[in-house]
Amino acid sequence: MAKAKSEFSVIGKSLPRVDAGDKCTGRTKYADDLRLPRMVYGKILPSIHPHALIKKIDVSRAEKLPGVLGVITGRDLPIQFGIMPTSQDEHALALDRVRYVGEPVVAVAALDEETAEEALLLIDVQYEPLKAVMSLEDAINIKEPRIHDYGPEGNLHKIVSIDFGDVDGGFGEADHIREDVYFYQGNTHLPMEQHSAVASWNPSEEKMTIWSATQTPHYVHRALAKVLELPDHKIRVVAAPVGGGFGGKDDPFSHEICACKLSMLIGRPIKITLTREEVFYAHRGRHPVLMWVKTGVTKDGKITAMHFKSFLDGGAYGSYGPASIYYTGALQTVTYKIPNYRFQAIRAFTNKPACGPKRAHGTPQPRFAIERQLDRLAEDLKLDPIAIRQKNMTGPNHVTVNWLKINSNGSKECTEEVLKASGWKTKFGKLPKGKGIGFALSTYICGAGLPIYWNELPQSEVQIQVDRSGLVTAFSGAIDIGQGSNTVLASLVAEVLGLYQTDVSLVTADTDLTPIDLGTYSSRVTMMMGHAAIDAAMKVREPIFEAAAEEMDVSIEKLEARDRVIFDKENPENKLSFKDAAQLAEAKFGPIGAVGSYKPAPKIGQYKGSGVGPSPAYSFSTCVAEVDCDAETGEVKVEKIWIAHDIGRALNPLSVIGQVEGSVYMGLGEVLMEEQDFRKNLHKIPSLLDYKSLTFKEMPPVETILVETDEPNGPFGAKEAGQGPLSPVIPAVANAVYNALGIHIDEIPITPEKVLKALEEKKKGNPPRVGPKGIPSYNFPEPVKVEVPAEWKR
Repeated sequence: MAKAKSEFSVIGKSLPRVDAGDKCTGRTKYADDLRLPRMVYGKILPSIHPHALIKKIDVSRAEKLPGVLGVITGRDLPIQFGIMPTSQDEHALALDRVRYVGEPVVAVAALDEETAEEALLLIDVQYEPLKAVMSLEDAINIKEPRIHDYGPEGNLHKIVSIDFGDVDGGFGEADHIREDVYFYQGNTHLPMEQHSAVASWNPSEEKMTIWSATQTPHYVHRALAKVLELPDHKIRVVAAPVGGGFGGKDDPFSHEICACKLSMLIGRPIKITLTREEVFYAHRGRHPVLMWVKTGVTKDGKITAMHFKSFLDGGAYGSYGPASIYYTGALQTVTYKIPNYRFQAIRAFTNKPACGPKRAHGTPQPRFAIERQLDRLAEDLKLDPIAIRQKNMTGPNHVTVNWLKINSNGSKECTEEVLKASGWKTKFGKLPKGKGIGFALSTYICGAGLPIYWNELPQSEVQIQVDRSGLVTAFSGAIDIGQGSNTVLASLVAEVLGLYQTDVSLVTADTDLTPIDLGTYSSRVTMMMGHAAIDAAMKVREPIFEAAAEEMDVSIEKLEARDRVIFDKENPENKLSFKDAAQLAEAKFGPIGAVGSYKPAPKIGQYKGSGVGPSPAYSFSTCVAEVDCDAETGEVKVEKIWIAHDIGRALNPLSVIGQVEGSVYMGLGEVLMEEQDFRKNLHKIPSLLDYKSLTFKEMPPVETILVETDEPNGPFGAKEAGQGPLSPVIPAVANAVYNALGIHIDEIPITPEKVLKALEEKKKGNPPRVGPKGIPSYNFPEPVKVEVPAEWKR
């Protein structure tokens, strides 16, 4: 349904979000706000050891406590689960071994939270401590005891070793080769809302209903059916409005399963809401990643080959790890033309909370390394840092060496816009000492091309029904986690049917009432739900237009809908209200409704690992950061951020800007202060008091520039906006710090202590650098040679 920009009536307008009123007035009910009749409360006893065998659990004293209604252990939930088919390695409650401090061991149901907490103190768990694996180096070197009994060897979860093109030949053609090592510290999502779930078992129907703060009701439904051994139709998952997720609520979690099991046991509804400390241990946040990058270039800066190694600290469980490891290597070739590329990686198990997907899943870490090294290569070759990037940028209608198909590509336009807005040419290399400016470029997917469980089914479905009153209701399994997907759904349906956004009522994220959507992750919702919504709306429009055409005595091709009116484009006075047209259609055809769906095109790469990276489209973002660094205190103050984002088409510009600036905020937190750190086997800072995150005081002004490239695969040309803009912020700040002080901080976060240490090294005449000294010694298997696309064959 191609339209010129001027022809849209809803799309492209900065309209209020459909949930704005309820959220601003407190009417929105989050999971922890829910109260059911006879509801009780649950609490979970965590492990106090990072690695230990469970020798005995005695719950007898807790069971006798007045007000306690039920107690369960791992023996009551022996079936394993996980988000991915290859990482079904978790128990809702530890069965015979604990693998990190904070792992759930026992769950209690009681009349109130205070009684449940008191009961936890009465539970006796006897452990036999095992050697804890707390670092990447230990995970690689310590073979026994194994944290899990699967994986290629020792405590390694997954190994990747793959070649695209003639890598050795590419390095042979290079005039200059550079090797660098970088480290990106892990960090957590820090949503305002803590994880919460309310479960209610109906014994007469033998049916379980759970309301949960989840990003993936479909996969929670799948996990519950497996662990509780219930038929799919006997489980209903309702995703309550989510007060922030950022990937932290993508997995099925222990508290959800425990709430369901306890409700089945006691026959009453039960709520389990995690404390903030428990959220830190639930985690699934950014992987700590150690990276080694070797890049060969010609004298004019053209990349001839790249060898990228990444070492991921995965924590205690698989989670999204099998995808995370590939994401640290897959998208390098989407941003820049790399004709010969070797990617080798390890994801290791450690005795820490499991890592998983955080905003821009798996891509900020390599982006930090690549963009830092490009600045160094430019300096080595005495080239402008922008010029070396422009020399290697990918363009539209391009197939990468690892078989990823790019359609629209706004990297060139984004670069031009952000440089112009920031006054780059008047500032780079010309600012006073202590002040600096840095640039970076990134890309991200618009939804994963393949579902988590590979199948031929649609990834998103939308159902629409039209009432005689003219009200339209859209049903979708997608959950709005604050990013505005409900507004996208209403806007797209309204645009197709010629209605106002407020004319579209929504029913979302209820596995009993709504058709399938796989979840809110990988920036997939606008792309996939959007196409399904347009598909359904077009099917609904067809009988309405047919009935209207008959009544108005014109051909369907001449009709257009706008502002609740269907009219003849050649004679606008010949018109009919949408309500009247809907009634005519119902009289002619019966109740008006339709279902639309979307499934991405098949991936074109056929090698092992090719399932991670393909996407219907790719967004591109560029960032310029200006900093003021205090050489006496080491403090880095970001004075302003300019960011340009290739949005394809902005469905709602105000919402898009909000998403972009949210990404900037999160990126600044990661580069300056956030870290999920451990000391003496314990989480160093599991509280909002101690875990440093950006406040209003540190947040600089942000100038956002939206670049529209009209993506042919996007709904009305749209691309993602919620994740991609995060990635260039981190290296742009790091590059600006070097520009300001002449020091290299090659690990994240860039703290005052690291700045002062690098300055001290500079004074001593040593390399002005703080960062990892090397990578673990590990012999990767011989890379698998992949046949490259024809345009890349030598």
